[in-house]
Amino acid sequence: MKNNLHGIDHIGITVPDIDKATEFFVKGLDAVVLYDTYTKDQPPRDSNFTRKRLGIEDETAELAIRMLALPNGPGLELFQFYNPHQNGPITPADIGFQHLAIYVDDMNEALQKVEKAGAKRNSDPVALSGLEEGEGNVFCYCKTPWGSSLELISYPTKQPYTKFSPREKWKV
Repeated sequence: MKNNLHGIDHIGITVPDIDKATEFFVKGLDAVVLYDTYTKDQPPRDSNFTRKRLGIEDETAELAIRMLALPNGPGLELFQFYNPHQNGPITPADIGFQHLAIYVDDMNEALQKVEKAGAKRNSDPVALSGLEEGEGNVFCYCKTPWGSSLELISYPTKQPYTKFSPREKWKV
C-alpha cells in the first residue's frame, strides 16, 4: 500500500512584523520569499469565516501571510495578526509547538549569521548527549528578534540511536 504521508510541507509562524521577520529569515537562514498569500495592502481579514477556520478570537484580524522556503527543508509560512490581547512568544516550557530547529553544517558560521541578522543566543553551543552524542554533535538555542525560540543543531557524527532505530530523523 502506498504511503500517503510525505513529510512537513511548511511550518506556520506568527510574527509581530512580517517584513522584519522576513528580513531575519532571509539574512539569518538563507530563506527565499516564494509568494505573499495575503498582503498588508489588502483589507484585514476579520470575518467570522476567518476566525472560525483558524480558531482565533473575535477581536483578531489576519493582516498578512507570506511563504518562505529554506535551502533544504519545509517552507516557513509567516503570519501577522492584529489582536489587542495577543500573547508574547512562548518559551520551551509552554504547551504547544515551541521551537524551530534548523540543521547546520558549521555551527559557528550559522551562529554568526543569525546573530548578525538579530538573533541572540541563549548560551554557547552545547554537546549533544546520550543517544545523540558524537564528535562535533552540538546544538544551540537562540531567540529570534521577536523572542521565539530557534535551535541550531549539527551532528556530523553518526548518532548512537541509529543502531536500533528504523530510520534516521534527518538525512544530511
